[in-house]
Amino acid sequence: MGVEEQRAGKFYVERDVLDELCLDQVARRRTHSTTPPLKERVKDSLRCSMPKLKRSVLSTLPVLSWLPRYSVRDNGLGDLISGISVGIMHLPQGMAYALLASVPPVFGLYTSFYPVLVYCLLGTSRHISIGTFAVISIMIGSVTERLAPDSDFTFLNGTNGTAVLDVTARDAYRVQIAASTTVLSGLFQVLLGMVRFGFVVTYLSEPLVRGYTTGAATHVVVSQLKYIFGIHPARFSGPLSQVYILIDICRHLPETNIGALVVSLVALVVLIVVKELNSCYEKKLPLPIPIELIVIVAATLISYYGKLNSQYDVAVVGEIPRGLKSPSLPDVSLWGMVVGDAFAVAIVGYAINISLGKTFGLKHGYKVDSNQELVALGLSNTVGGFFQCYSVTASMSRSLIQESTGGRTQVAGVVSSVIVLITILQLGTLFEELPKAVLSCIVFVNLKGMFKQYLDIPALWKSNTVDLLVWLVTLVCTILLNLDLGLAASIAFSLLTVIFRTQLPRYSILGQVPGTELYLDTDTYEEAKEIPGITIFRSSTTVYYTNAELYLDALQKKSGIDIGKLLTRKKKRDAKQKRKDKKEEKKGKKEAKKQNGVNGHLPNGTVHPEDKVDVEKGSPDLKGNRTDIALTDRPTNGQVNWAYEQQGTGLDLGSETGSHGDDAITQTSSTIGEEKRGRSSDNDTHTIILDLSTASFVDTVTVMMLNNIFRDYREIDIDIYLAGCQVCVVEQLSRASFFSESIPKSRLFTTVHDAVLHSLRLQGASDVPIYECALDMACTTKM
Repeated sequence: MGVEEQRAGKFYVERDVLDELCLDQVARRRTHSTTPPLKERVKDSLRCSMPKLKRSVLSTLPVLSWLPRYSVRDNGLGDLISGISVGIMHLPQGMAYALLASVPPVFGLYTSFYPVLVYCLLGTSRHISIGTFAVISIMIGSVTERLAPDSDFTFLNGTNGTAVLDVTARDAYRVQIAASTTVLSGLFQVLLGMVRFGFVVTYLSEPLVRGYTTGAATHVVVSQLKYIFGIHPARFSGPLSQVYILIDICRHLPETNIGALVVSLVALVVLIVVKELNSCYEKKLPLPIPIELIVIVAATLISYYGKLNSQYDVAVVGEIPRGLKSPSLPDVSLWGMVVGDAFAVAIVGYAINISLGKTFGLKHGYKVDSNQELVALGLSNTVGGFFQCYSVTASMSRSLIQESTGGRTQVAGVVSSVIVLITILQLGTLFEELPKAVLSCIVFVNLKGMFKQYLDIPALWKSNTVDLLVWLVTLVCTILLNLDLGLAASIAFSLLTVIFRTQLPRYSILGQVPGTELYLDTDTYEEAKEIPGITIFRSSTTVYYTNAELYLDALQKKSGIDIGKLLTRKKKRDAKQKRKDKKEEKKGKKEAKKQNGVNGHLPNGTVHPEDKVDVEKGSPDLKGNRTDIALTDRPTNGQVNWAYEQQGTGLDLGSETGSHGDDAITQTSSTIGEEKRGRSSDNDTHTIILDLSTASFVDTVTVMMLNNIFRDYREIDIDIYLAGCQVCVVEQLSRASFFSESIPKSRLFTTVHDAVLHSLRLQGASDVPIYECALDMACTTKM
C-alpha cells in the first residue's frame, strides 16, 4: 500500500488515494473504545487501596509531600530571609489595605496572619504570598460601605444639637459584614474546587483581568483621596458612583486639612524616591530597603511627639487592641444581600491567585494544581472569616519579594506570619498615632504596577485589536458600573467577542502550490492556483449553529455558484419540459387516432397501404421528437449537460412548430446563451471540496446544512467531497446518521489532495500528478 524511502533531505511516498473507508482499513480503526465503561470507572473510583489513599491525602494536604523532605541546609536560610522581608511588608500593607476594606487597621493584620497559615498547609504554589490585596480589599470595602453607611450610625447630640458619628458601632458592623462576605466567598471557592471547576477562570482572559485590575486601581485611588486631603465627602453607590464621588471631593477641596496634605506629600516623595532606588539597585542590594516600615515608624513618632491629631486634626489609626480575636460565627442573615459580591470576590481572587501561581510554577518547573488552589484559597478565606478577617488573594509585590529574596517553599509564609503575630501581640499598640494619610500613600505607591498596565493599550493596538477592545470595555465598565456589575458586563462582552469571531471567520478558496501537495488561500499566496473545475472551500473556525448559514452564503459567494437561482431555473426547465412532453404525447395520440379513424381504414376494415407505412414507421415529426428527447437524457461522464439538453429541446420545438421552426431555433439559441451566461462562473465546476480540518465538532444544524449542500449541488450535477475531518467529527457525523447511500463514507477523504486526485480521475485524468519540491526539504510524491 505504501512505500517510504528517505535519503539526503528528501522523502518519497507512494500510496493509493485514501477515503474514510480505505483509511479505516489501512490504519486498522479500533472497533471498541479504549476508555473503560462507566460502570468500571465508578467501581474504580469507589475502590480503596493504600496507594490511592496516599495519593488522595497528598493531593488534599500538599504540605505532606514536601515538608518531610524539606532540607534546612539548602532552603532554610533563603526561606528565613524571605519570610522576614515579606513579614515586614505585611505590616504596612495589612493596615493600609484595611482602610480600603473600610475596617479598622488591626483587622488587616489579622488578615495577614490566619489565611497565610492555612494556605501554607493546603496550597501548591511555593512562591506566592497570600494576604491582603488592593483590588480584593476595595471590593470588600464597597460592600461594607453600602450596607453600613455613616448615615446609619449618626445621631444628634442632645446638648448642642450637632451630628455625632458612632464610629465603634459602625466599625463593628462593617467587620461583621466583611467576615460574612469572606466566609461565603470562601465556600464558593471550596465548592467549585471540589467539583473540579477550576477551569472557570479560563473565561477570564488576561486582557480582561488586567483591564479589571486597572479599573479597580482607579476605585482605590478615589477611595483614598479623602485621607490624603483630610476631608469628609459624601458616599455614593451604584453606577457612576465614582464620578459623583470625584465631584463631591472637588466640592470639599476648600476644606482640605493642611496638616494631612503635608504629611501625605512628604510620605509620597520619600516612598517614591526610595522605591525607585530599590528598583535601580535591585541587583546590588542584598535586600530591598523596607521603606514602608521605616515611613510608618517615622510617621508614628512624628505624629506622637508633634501631636498631629490633637493640634492639627490629622486623622490617625486610633486604638489597636492587643492580642488575637476569638473565633465567631458569621452572620448568615447577611448572605442574601452579599451573595453576588461574594461570588465576584471569589472569582476575581482566584483568577489573580492562579495566574501568579502558574507564572512562578512555569518559571521554577513545578506544577500548580488549579482545583487544589481553589480549595486552598477557599479554606483560607473560610477559616479567616471565622476569625474576622476579610478576603485574601496573592499579592504580586510580596510574591516577587518572596521569590527574589531566596524563598523556595511556603516556610517563608510561616515566618512572615510569625512576624505579624509578634506585631499583633506586642507591637500593635505602638502604631495608634499613625496618620491614616501615610497608609493611603503606601496604597498609592503600591498601585504603580497596576497603573503601568495602561501600557497594554499601545501593545494590544499593535498585536490584537479585539483584545484591546476587551481591555478598554472592561476598564470603562469597571470604573463606571462599579466592581460587581463591571465584572459581569466585562465577562459578557468578552464572551460576545468570542461568539462574534466564530460567527465572522475567514472564508477561503484554496489553490494548489505548484509542485506540492499544499493547498493555500489564493488571496494570501500568489503561487496558490485554483485547479480547473475544482473549488476547494475552507472556513477558519468550527461550523456550528451560529455561523452555519453564513458558511453556506460564503460558499455560494466564493464559488460563484448561486445554488438557489440555479435550482429555480432547473425546476422551471424541468416543468416546461414535462409540459412539452405531455403536449407531444397528447398530440401524437390525437394524430394517430385521426389517421386511424378517418383515413386509415377501407370499407372492408383493412388498412390503407400508405397509411400503414406511416403507422409502422411513425410520423417523421414524431420520430424526430423522440430521438431528440432520448439525446437530452444521455449522460456525459455520469452528468447531464444542460446546454445540450436545452439544444435538444430546441430541435424538438422546431419540428413541432413546422414553418415556425427557424424562429423557435433562434429563440432556443438565445435561451442557450442566457443559460451559459448564467453559469459562466460554474459551467466548468464539476467538484466542490469542503475542507473541514478546522472543525472540532459538528452539531445538528451543521449536519443538516451538509446534507442540504450534498442534495442541492447533486441537483445541478456538482460533486461534493469532505476532506480533513478529525476523528471526533467523523464519529459525530456517524452518530447523526449523516452517511447513507446517497452520501457514503467514500465521499470523505483524509486530505484535500486525496479528494482532488479522486475528482480528477473521475473526470478522466489518465495520469497522476508527480511532483518534487525545489525547497530545502524537497519532497517527491506519487499518488
